[in-house]
Amino acid sequence: MSGSICAVSVLELDQLAPTRAIATARVLHVINGEHYSGAERVQDLLALELGQFGFNVSFACLKDGKFAATRRAQRAELRTFPMNSRLDLRPAWELAAWLRQEQFSLVHTHTPRAVMVGRLAAWIARVPLVHHVHSPTGRDSTRRWQDTISAKAENYSLLGVDAVIAVSRSLANYAAAQGVPRARIHVVPNGVPVVGPLTNRLAPRRPWTLGTVALFRPRKGLEVLLDAMARLRRAGVDVRLRAIGEFETEEYQRRIRAQVERLGVGEFITWTGFTKDVSAELERLDLFVLPSLFGEGLPMVVLEAMAAGVPVVGTKVEGVPEAIRDGIDGVLAEPGDAQDLARAINSFVCGEVDWSSCRQHAHSRQAAMFSDVSMARGVANVYREVLAP
Repeated sequence: MSGSICAVSVLELDQLAPTRAIATARVLHVINGEHYSGAERVQDLLALELGQFGFNVSFACLKDGKFAATRRAQRAELRTFPMNSRLDLRPAWELAAWLRQEQFSLVHTHTPRAVMVGRLAAWIARVPLVHHVHSPTGRDSTRRWQDTISAKAENYSLLGVDAVIAVSRSLANYAAAQGVPRARIHVVPNGVPVVGPLTNRLAPRRPWTLGTVALFRPRKGLEVLLDAMARLRRAGVDVRLRAIGEFETEEYQRRIRAQVERLGVGEFITWTGFTKDVSAELERLDLFVLPSLFGEGLPMVVLEAMAAGVPVVGTKVEGVPEAIRDGIDGVLAEPGDAQDLARAINSFVCGEVDWSSCRQHAHSRQAAMFSDVSMARGVANVYREVLAP
């Protein structure tokens, strides 16, 4: 595989991998732990599904927070090794002691902070390490200096890592550009549970309920969505918004609330706050909108919307176009362009794009290519390759 990224389709993985492994190996997943968003949901689903492929998962969190209480894989052991600062490496020694004591076969990290600590712990304990790239660290937020520091720390920690899992081909290229040998990069798309047959549902009538789900922060593009919504309403398009999630900071929340007041759209928005039951919220939506500006890998919530048969309006960033085929499973817009986002939303409302057809296509595509089982199968294949020697 030297010189090329190991990108195997889900269907190929189904054919290549056995349904179960012969032996069971223990894997420790390391993550920050203060939130329950994309990366946390990935490792939570992996913990639920990797057992059928011969891997038993435990968790290590570097911060106290939502993950411990919110995770679905409550049976998986979880311990916290708190860091006092972003560059505090002292937890690595405690982590290494646990790795040796419990005879873990492999460490799997999911964030720049986690790989920094996990890499040292794995080296001390003499176990291999796999790192999961969920988003491009160098352009993950609007705090450029922090992204730069995190990217440098991540790149240094990845020296000699046994394997890197990228959730999309765009992130595989990003990892290669950061110096990770291409032979060690494996593309394993994110996946979510398959819902089952779609229920019959008529195309929406006005008002149209838009929804967005996120940990709200500047790179998620909420400002652009609010602007697009105001443009649509001024043009006589009756749309309403359910904003599902919490704000990363109070300062950003104040900024968004001020924009809502300035645009005069407050009465048309429902703020639900954080919810564990995203599926229940998706059932209330006519369109799911993800207006991200940058920094996405392969968003879990896009896949969940597809599974629920909710057509997606997304932006052309990172792995989103790898899941959503423009005009087939949803509609794509240019990032940061409120007018183009309004155009994409209105293409469903005015009937230019067939809502029912997109619903069916999105649901079928998710089941075929982006399930939680196919994701676990792909990760298990990477584990086996790393552990084979």
